[in-house]
Amino acid sequence: MKHFKTLLVATALCIGSIGFVGAQSKIAHINTQELIQAMPEMAEAKSQLETLSKTYQTDLQNMGNEFQTKVKQYDAEAATKTQEENTKRAQEVQTMEQNIRQYQAKAQQDLQKKEFDLLKPITEKAKAKILEVARAQGFDYVLDSSQGATIMADGKDLLADVKKALNIQ
Repeated sequence: MKHFKTLLVATALCIGSIGFVGAQSKIAHINTQELIQAMPEMAEAKSQLETLSKTYQTDLQNMGNEFQTKVKQYDAEAATKTQEENTKRAQEVQTMEQNIRQYQAKAQQDLQKKEFDLLKPITEKAKAKILEVARAQGFDYVLDSSQGATIMADGKDLLADVKKALNIQ
């Protein structure tokens, strides 16, 4: 019985101290995705990515058209060519197809790298401004609501304040 009372008192103290520590912390939240999408730098980054993507799409389409033309030509002429010539042509077509796939993979890698390179300074700027505003307003923690994190009902949303600090409407 004495152990039970001691355990009960210790539990009450722990719960009380946790509540006290939690009451000391100020928590805010922000939807970083919404902030980043509203930044003017993001529009420029999207434009650059779209331009690069269209260039790669055009190149791939041209390569595909050239490939199809060659396949049709070689199929039409196959009966008039020797077995050796047809074998060389088949190898050429396979090489073309391989080149197209390699180019497509390289284009995808290049687009991903370009996206990372363009977004990194934007996200760093947003993070720095969030920290600046949060510190200025005395917040200990800022939760990112765009990541599906649980948001406390009484936590302040910093989105409007950070947008104002970044001069975004």
